[in-house]
Amino acid sequence: MPQLGRLLILVGAILLIAGVALTTMGRIPGDLVYRRGNFTFYFPLMTSILLSIVLSVLLWLFRR
Repeated sequence: MPQLGRLLILVGAILLIAGVALTTMGRIPGDLVYRRGNFTFYFPLMTSILLSIVLSVLLWLFRR
């Protein structure tokens, strides 16, 4: 059980850091924004990659 507690603390710390970074920066460098006239296209490329990595690590840890 202590391992699960440490894992939850680690995940919480990572989410806290990510939340603070997103609220202060507005978006992650690497996200694509295309503006032309009244049209704006936003594609969160780096956000998608980071989310995929975090979820992959979490799933790997839970399957161990």
